[in-house]
Amino acid sequence: MVLESTMICVDNSDYMRNGDFIPSRMQAQQDAINLVCHSKTRSNPENNVGLISLANRVEVLTTLTTDVGKILAKLHQVQPCGDINFLTGMRIAHLALKHRQGKNHKMRIVAFVGSPVDHDEKEVVKVAKRLKKEKVNVDIVSFGEDSANAPVLASFINTINGRDGNASHLVTIPPGPHLSDALISSPVIQGEDGTGGAGLGGSGFEFGVDPNEDPELALALRVSMEEQRQRQQEEARRTQGSSDTPAAVGASAPSSHEVSSDEAMLERALAMSIEDSSAGTSGTAQAEPDFGAMTEDEQIEFALRMSMQESVTTQSSQDESKKSESSGSKPKEEAMDVEYSNVTDTDFLKSVLEQLPGVENQNKGEDASKSKDDPSKDKDKKKDGKK
Repeated sequence: MVLESTMICVDNSDYMRNGDFIPSRMQAQQDAINLVCHSKTRSNPENNVGLISLANRVEVLTTLTTDVGKILAKLHQVQPCGDINFLTGMRIAHLALKHRQGKNHKMRIVAFVGSPVDHDEKEVVKVAKRLKKEKVNVDIVSFGEDSANAPVLASFINTINGRDGNASHLVTIPPGPHLSDALISSPVIQGEDGTGGAGLGGSGFEFGVDPNEDPELALALRVSMEEQRQRQQEEARRTQGSSDTPAAVGASAPSSHEVSSDEAMLERALAMSIEDSSAGTSGTAQAEPDFGAMTEDEQIEFALRMSMQESVTTQSSQDESKKSESSGSKPKEEAMDVEYSNVTDTDFLKSVLEQLPGVENQNKGEDASKSKDDPSKDKDKKKDGKK
């Protein structure tokens, strides 16, 4: 089993914005690099992979590692910018391979080139001879600008291989729906001994499905893998954002428990208000029923219910009136006693009564009745008159 350290060079020039590869050259290249990383690490657990950008400022994004997730996290942060610098990327990748931990690992560079390579062929051959001397194998994936780059890249690979060598490869891919599908059966994935695609299924295809035989199943599997990768990236961003927030902000911000309790209280209040409004509307609807739509039994039942409600309301009103009378009678009686107790002059009362209309006639009638009953008094009156 071959032990290998691989530096992957990603083309992040402005040409990666083109859409001749679906959905764009950049995203198609990301899927292909994902495939290469998994094929290298699954063929041997001790294999390690690194990542280098070729455009704008050539830099090492990730040193050699066995963690593919770390490679993919850096890969998806790369954005198209500037022009490609192919030869500088080859030199830096060679330096990164020199610092590998496993000195018995073979060195390999996998370069994705989707931009025009504007280098003199003599310089390209010079760098290729140096890589051959250091026993560095190179696999180049040419896409997008394959016809313009074919002569330069072919001379580069032929110089590294020499007369008898075949460890380095140039894979030219025309525009199509999926860049990674064309790489599955290529020497870049299969490797020197053909074991590179062992982790991709028994037939060497990704997910164990030949996209030519069953393209719908292969597409469905790829879409599910892409969705899973996006979910993992979103979770990584959330955890990174939560760790980057300062402690002061976290202290001032309300806790999730408080927020949830406040939301629960608001929901309960809203539900109660809705119930009250519905109860009010139902009450008004019950106050004015449609007797025409009701049957005879329903009308009888409604009458009984209304009579029971009326009896309950009348009883409650009577109880309230009794309570109010019992509470209000005592102060009235006390006030009347006070008023009558202040009046003690009987002559004053008689004079007041005589002034009222009808009282005088009544008194005269009483005197007449008294004279009839007592004839002696009449006689006395007659004697007094004679005198």
